[in-house]
Amino acid sequence: MADLSLRAKRILHAVVAEYLQTGEAVGSRTITRRHNIDLSPATVRNVMADLEDLGLLDQPHTSAGRVPTAAGLRFFIDSLLKVRSLSPQEKQQIRERYATARDPDEVWQHTSKVLAEITRHAGIVLAPLPERQRFQHIEFVPLRDGKVLAVLVTTDGQIENKLFTTDRPVDERQLERIHNYLDTLLGGLTLDEVRERVVAELGKEKNRYDDLVAQALRLSHAALVDARRDADVIVTGSANLVDTGHHKDPAELERMRALLQALEDKELLVRLLDRAMEGPGIQVFLGAETAADALEDASIVAATYGPEDRPLGAIAVVGPKRMNYGKVISIVDFTATLVSGVLHGGE
Repeated sequence: MADLSLRAKRILHAVVAEYLQTGEAVGSRTITRRHNIDLSPATVRNVMADLEDLGLLDQPHTSAGRVPTAAGLRFFIDSLLKVRSLSPQEKQQIRERYATARDPDEVWQHTSKVLAEITRHAGIVLAPLPERQRFQHIEFVPLRDGKVLAVLVTTDGQIENKLFTTDRPVDERQLERIHNYLDTLLGGLTLDEVRERVVAELGKEKNRYDDLVAQALRLSHAALVDARRDADVIVTGSANLVDTGHHKDPAELERMRALLQALEDKELLVRLLDRAMEGPGIQVFLGAETAADALEDASIVAATYGPEDRPLGAIAVVGPKRMNYGKVISIVDFTATLVSGVLHGGE
């Protein structure tokens, strides 16, 4: 593919761009008329035939034009697509959606809606993965009948409450010192690291003889060690993917039904967005690359948010393979950057 001539790249770009816009097979005369390519239709047909031999284009019917294959679409996205930046007005339009967001949960909801409404596809948000959230502060509130409420605050602003029962009374006079001790011991660790640290500290002989330390570790163990939870996935705009045409064949209806069911499969979406968190920048998954049969005819554009070296979660747009990739990539990229800023007191 690296050896493709400039002429072949221009023609491939024109075919893919035309197909994404119309959904129809693209002929050589369309290329010469609409894409400022100063070649004869016969020459364009010869180049398109070469691209077909390379597996980048396909000819659905003998007399029809060409359509991009999955490989052709991938080459277009990776090597030929020019992504324009959003205009200042477009950026401001997105920023304004966050004006009323007061806590992280509202940020996730706003983000999912923004992606769905602006792209007219489905917007997905993977809230911060539990194992990547970082400890900032914890407080214990003693209640009646041996019950204790633990209030955990993470560095991204998430607040979690857990009610548990303790078999030993809590010395309320020591609570402030307990909180300070745990904040110092655990501050900045991921929640997985917190659990490991608490278990390790409990096993140290010296900690058994310091009443304050022992009580702090017992309380944090009860509140945190078994407090695992699944990642939250928010999906908005599934209806945008439903083609409202009245003349559908059964196979198309079945594919649509399968796609909508896939967007309700939390585990599937977590796996996909977790893959997005493994690589830098914008990730685009095309059809079979998602490893999900129900997404065979769909594409996913995803990006992470949070610090580059330890992203907290991911956002994505799910739409048809014929989406406007340049526009969607710009929207996802800017929104991910905006979310990172909102969570850390930036934009």
